[in-house]
Amino acid sequence: MPLWWRKVRQNFGISAPRMAVRTHLPWWGRGTLLVVLLAIIGGMWWWGFDFGQIFGGFNRKEVETRIAQLEAEAARYRTEAGELRARNSTLESELAMASGKQEALSRQVIEMTGENAQIKEELAFLQKLVSDSSKTVGLQIQRLDVEPDGEDTWRYSVLVVRGGSPKDEFLGNVVLRATLAGGPGTADPAGQRILQIPEDDPDAGPALSLKFKYYQRVEGRFRVPHGSRLVAVAVRAYETGQSLPRATRNLSLG
Repeated sequence: MPLWWRKVRQNFGISAPRMAVRTHLPWWGRGTLLVVLLAIIGGMWWWGFDFGQIFGGFNRKEVETRIAQLEAEAARYRTEAGELRARNSTLESELAMASGKQEALSRQVIEMTGENAQIKEELAFLQKLVSDSSKTVGLQIQRLDVEPDGEDTWRYSVLVVRGGSPKDEFLGNVVLRATLAGGPGTADPAGQRILQIPEDDPDAGPALSLKFKYYQRVEGRFRVPHGSRLVAVAVRAYETGQSLPRATRNLSLG
């Protein structure tokens, strides 16, 4: 057998020696390959997970985008709600101010209506007073009104006039005599007592003074003892330095 054939059979035949090919990589190379392999597997898994959600009808990115949009809209709505609350508070304040102004105007209208009626009444009286001035000479008490004004309190209004053509002022004062029935301090058999003002109420003295030329209105209040009933009121007008009244008027209250 030729020599070259024997060499071929020794290398490639059945009797050829076994061969093993081994790679000699360092530990950091093997670690790097392992990390790369794990990253590829993780990426493939995550990619498959995303596509599985998309194929299943759930897109996480769209949901996150929608959530961000909803949060932005919620923030905008909260801002608008705060602005609306502030505007509502302003409108409520303006409404309260307008309501207060309206109530004040209503009170002023009522007061002005009452004053207008009083002015008309006084004008009619003055017209009558001027027309009668030439007929009646001297001092007169044209009007006496007494009305309740709270518990145990009465309000009086006295109108004193002078007829003719006076040239000087009249100086004097007014005295009220209130007849009371019942209550404490009754001494007479009829059960009545007299309350005289200003003697029994010195603080009312300045309001009862008279100083006028043609007419003067005297107004004020007086209190009666609790439980007493006002029966009658008499008014007397005195001139300064005189002991006898120049004018008298009586009012019976029943």
